[in-house]
Amino acid sequence: MSTFPLYLFIFIVFLNRYVFGLYLTLVRGRKFDETIAGYEPTITVVVPLFNEGRSIYDTIISLVRLEYPADKLAITVVDDCSTDDSYEWACKAASEHANVRVLRNPHNMGKRKGINHAVREATSEIIVSVDSDVIVYPTALRELVARFTGPEVAAVGGRVHVSNPNANWLSKLQTIKYYYGQEHLKNLERALRSVMCLSGCLTAYRRHVLIELEPILEDRNIAGIPIKYGEDRFLTRQIIKRGYRTVMTMDAMCFTKAPTDLRGYFNQQLRWKRSNIVDFACGLGHAWKLHPLVSVHYLSMLLLLLVYPFVIAAHVLAGQFFGLVQFHVGLIALFGMIYYLSPSTRRLPPWLRVHPIAFLPMAVLMPVAYLLLTPLGLFTLDTASWETRGHGAVAAAAAPPGGAR
Repeated sequence: MSTFPLYLFIFIVFLNRYVFGLYLTLVRGRKFDETIAGYEPTITVVVPLFNEGRSIYDTIISLVRLEYPADKLAITVVDDCSTDDSYEWACKAASEHANVRVLRNPHNMGKRKGINHAVREATSEIIVSVDSDVIVYPTALRELVARFTGPEVAAVGGRVHVSNPNANWLSKLQTIKYYYGQEHLKNLERALRSVMCLSGCLTAYRRHVLIELEPILEDRNIAGIPIKYGEDRFLTRQIIKRGYRTVMTMDAMCFTKAPTDLRGYFNQQLRWKRSNIVDFACGLGHAWKLHPLVSVHYLSMLLLLLVYPFVIAAHVLAGQFFGLVQFHVGLIALFGMIYYLSPSTRRLPPWLRVHPIAFLPMAVLMPVAYLLLTPLGLFTLDTASWETRGHGAVAAAAAPPGGAR
């Protein structure tokens, strides 16, 4: 009987993350991903840069080749005092293309302040944020701007694909994880046009909204120490807090390289854990103003983040860790099969798909990550590291993915 509240909580989280979102997707039908025709605003693509080496050149070239009128498209790269040859590669691209501009911060300021620097310099109506290790699909800009269906829509996010899905077992696992993060976990938020985290890999913003929020974005700190992680989640929440809508579309695609070693993977997960802890906790005062379903979703995610490590620890102390792993293996196997049989997965070209058995190691990685990284994240919230992911873009990702969505 004592476990009933725990299982009830898990059931509520499951309903919010999967069932309610799917239901609203079916109910809204075509309105789920509304578009407008003929909207062709001026765009500045902003790329924050730190220690990406030659790959920044490939990223810039892919942006220059996007399917959008050249006279309405500008690309601004903001170098945050890279210590390698990134700045030189960015300048090389700028020397070859008239609509590419390279800025350099006076000192290492972090991703968000670098983007703010570029936004202040821009005059375009729309700002598109693209991470420096990302390759953007040619039609992505048109798909993004088509979702600005009214002045209340302040930001539109795109779909992130893993560009190296079959590199090894770890990249295969993350390919399925990204699928759930994009296809299912945000469906409820998408249906209610309150997506709580739009990825910096590919998101379009109304410039005037970014200017409006600049004082808040510039002064983000913990105990007086500026923090440079979780900028995307923080920005999205501030946009929603101001009363604007945030949407996401699967038709605007980009490609990012997943970590292929455990050190890189756990560093990534630690960044995300810190971001989640800070954002969920700081957003509690505003969560009750959200749509009830989004509010429950938001609060349940915070509780899951904080409670789950204690559940794992309790099983470890009781000698039941392997029983917990067995439960996770069954659950992960089910999710792997859903991924494999999903129509959206079937539409992807073979190089973007992986075998569902690749998801099974998540049965161990997930509890380990929660048990170790959640407390570590709590004790390192005041880090001021830029926290670059330390990998480059994959030019091959620019290849057309067929009927991918």
